[in-house]
Amino acid sequence: MELSERYIKTLEKEGFINIYEWQDVSGTEYPLHSHQDKVTIFLTDGSVTFDFSGVKKELVAPIRFDVPPNTPHSAVVGPQGAIFIVGEMIEGDS
Repeated sequence: MELSERYIKTLEKEGFINIYEWQDVSGTEYPLHSHQDKVTIFLTDGSVTFDFSGVKKELVAPIRFDVPPNTPHSAVVGPQGAIFIVGEMIEGDS
């Protein structure tokens, strides 16, 4: 079984509602934002650096990262781009 398929199955077992693959080119920037509910990413290729109020966390594939809910952060994709498997939990009507 391919790595991304295993990650998708893992997220399904954990009850994530929205699961999808996402790809970004080098230098893609995500401005400051937060997520109301749980978001998990499996970085399958490349790298991305998150910035949590000045505290930077670089992720290099392959790695799983659980984005803390309601925590403001920004992110920049590394020089080789990045491919993610993303799981998003949606609670209630949000």
